[in-house]
Amino acid sequence: MTAWVPPDALGRRVSCGTDYGTVRYMGSVARTSGIWLGVEWDDPQRGKHDGCYEGTQYFKCRHPKGGSFIRPNKANFGVDFLTAVKDRYGLNDKQDVQYGTENTVVFGTKTVEFVGMDSVAEQQRQVQLNKLVDISVRECAVSHAGQTEEISRTCANMRHINLSKNLISSWETVIDIASQVQNLETLNVSENKMRFPSTSASISSAFSNLKILALNQTEITWTEVLLCAQGWPALEELYVSSNSITVLERPDNVLKTLKLLDLSDNQLLDGNQLHLIAHLPRLEQLILRNTGISSIHFPDAGFGCKTKMFPSLKRLAINDNKISQWSSINELDKLPSLRSLQCNNNPLMDTEKNPETLIQLIIAKISQLEVLNNCEVCDISTNCMIDYRKIFGNDWLEAGGHWDPEKNKPSEEFLVAHPRYPSLCLKYGAPEEGELKGRQPLTLKNQLLTLTIKCPEKPEQKPVEKKLPESMTIQKVKGLLYRLFKIPGSELKLSYESSKLEGKEVELDNDLKPLQFYSIESGDCVLVRW
Repeated sequence: MTAWVPPDALGRRVSCGTDYGTVRYMGSVARTSGIWLGVEWDDPQRGKHDGCYEGTQYFKCRHPKGGSFIRPNKANFGVDFLTAVKDRYGLNDKQDVQYGTENTVVFGTKTVEFVGMDSVAEQQRQVQLNKLVDISVRECAVSHAGQTEEISRTCANMRHINLSKNLISSWETVIDIASQVQNLETLNVSENKMRFPSTSASISSAFSNLKILALNQTEITWTEVLLCAQGWPALEELYVSSNSITVLERPDNVLKTLKLLDLSDNQLLDGNQLHLIAHLPRLEQLILRNTGISSIHFPDAGFGCKTKMFPSLKRLAINDNKISQWSSINELDKLPSLRSLQCNNNPLMDTEKNPETLIQLIIAKISQLEVLNNCEVCDISTNCMIDYRKIFGNDWLEAGGHWDPEKNKPSEEFLVAHPRYPSLCLKYGAPEEGELKGRQPLTLKNQLLTLTIKCPEKPEQKPVEKKLPESMTIQKVKGLLYRLFKIPGSELKLSYESSKLEGKEVELDNDLKPLQFYSIESGDCVLVRW
């Protein structure tokens, strides 16, 4: 018996066991009988050749061993959307086990016939399907919408659909399904290698209420994104990772409502591609993980100024890239709304042996940063900025910096490398000469801090002066204070006031950190409360 092959088999997605591919040829093959399908497999290891067999090129593949021939009866061309939904949620005819064949119900060994039972069972299934709001048919071999209006009649309350990793061959199929869902808000069609429209003629109103769209691993280009985006007037989140997107284009009158854009795992041509999407007015989160960028630059703003690009961007992820220069971190301070940054796994992160020093430098360079690599930084940001002044103070002096404002003329080279330095000096004062002395040998004497210990809520307790190693942890300081005040360490709350920042109190909130972590210096005052 000859297997049925759909007339539009060419270009269709098929599965064979656990493997997925695209039909590139249908017909006879020399020195064999019957019909064959030439398939280009998603996993090239599944194939045997590039479509050339015994000297004849039947079809072409991108990989030299990405194709092979299979018989039609081995290919699964998929099912319609509603069949997949009923199978997934146990609402098809086969799984209504309480009903017998035809119009009967089985009670033990007895079969009782009921008139109209089929219609009753169908009505019950309809009611259950109409209750579904969030539907997932991932890996259910969905390939087409099915009969016109059947979805809207059966699943009227759907809002969120997961169609990932199915057998959808074209964006038109997605439109056919979505057009029958009145209030569709979330749609995931990732891992469907499909054809997208090349003109705006295919724009549909099916996505008028869509807020979240995932198109990861669909082989969509950025040009195709912008064409389809004309039909996404309310879209807020767009995920297009792993699509081999290398070049971006400026969105014109589309994606105006977009708040999140994920371009991860697309090897962009260079960092300048970002300028083309820099004027999306509402974009708050941009994910650029593993995009191959090696630098970031906002040419419209000088050092110390804010860029007009990415005006609403609050959260930026640039981890797993090739950024190696501090100049790119300096550039991020130009973003007016940036609050959160992820930058792990860049060559830059290997430039400092001490990871805490690295974190302090990044925090000091980006003025409004609140979260760095998923850790809140607001509690230590002041210390980082004070330390930054000291670390680069000698460089500042050598570049023409001076304590006298009239003589303070640091070179442009220094300002390019440290654009925030002048503003830090204005806020916290220029580093004092004593802070900039060269490092002395690390003897115990040099590591001791002379600190005043006060109990602000216990005026009867006189201040005490103590010399403590800067490497002493907060936990050990509490142990010392227990012996001094006879108060259990678990009840003590410590903070300190810098002698250089009057009225500024910093909480010592991590028992495992040493005093030097908080940039405490001799002359500072430790405040004890319980």
